[in-house]
Amino acid sequence: MVMQSVALADRITLRPLNTPTIQIQCDHPQVPTDSANLAYQAVALLQERLPHRTNQKGGVEITIEKKIPVGAGLAGGSSNAAAVLFGLDILWDLGLTRVELQELGSELGSDVPFCLAGGCAIATGRGEEVNLLYKNNSLHAVLAKYNSLSVSTPWAYQTYREQFGHTYIPVDRFTSLEKRRARVHSGSMVQAIGKKQSQAIGSNLYNDLEKIVLPAHPKVALLKSTMTALAAQFNALGTLMSGSGPTLFTLSETPEQAQSMAKALRQSVSDSDLMVYTAPFTAHGIETLS
Repeated sequence: MVMQSVALADRITLRPLNTPTIQIQCDHPQVPTDSANLAYQAVALLQERLPHRTNQKGGVEITIEKKIPVGAGLAGGSSNAAAVLFGLDILWDLGLTRVELQELGSELGSDVPFCLAGGCAIATGRGEEVNLLYKNNSLHAVLAKYNSLSVSTPWAYQTYREQFGHTYIPVDRFTSLEKRRARVHSGSMVQAIGKKQSQAIGSNLYNDLEKIVLPAHPKVALLKSTMTALAAQFNALGTLMSGSGPTLFTLSETPEQAQSMAKALRQSVSDSDLMVYTAPFTAHGIETLS
């Protein structure tokens, strides 16, 4: 799969504690503040794998200020875990390399290694094998999600496997895993990205999980139809579901085009439950603010 970071981010604050405890505070009621949170698991993983470097560091208080919608298919939880790994490496002076952080992150979730890197990348395996494609692009995204609607990522993947099999790439006993991965890396989307052909990027947008999520959530399917029509009206590049959904996005070539389409979308769908964002592509992953 191809993954791209955008300028829509949570803010994570880490404060050292004298006692070896993990505390989480969050301004969103749907975000767990116990061991179910990937940010909590990131701390526990560092403590477990690096006891000789962490056992004298005490604990940490994690404050999460949510901007990324919850249960949206936008890797919000994974990016929080990545931020904690990145931040604690600095706070606790662990001296980990980016590769070491990504290897640890892959144990927490398939998207965590990419969240550490950011930019545009192709992810293979479960998503944990990240190969950067480029680090500069001027595209913008219009993102839309119904606030009250979320999709379980495990449900989406499990349902897909039950209906369509265990792999997204056609498999036969004569084709090696390496050849199948090479097929992904040489695909039309990757070629369009490498050549920075915006129109070709838009025409090659595709997400297998739409076959599962859209029929199960007609409201999302209708929203995609609306966004697709608006994309044509504003000469945008294309519309797709992000990850396991239910967030949808439309790609545009300028911030003005994105803002105009976002305004038109809010007017077309008069539903206070619909959240609409605009965000430019970014060339980075986790960043420190201080």
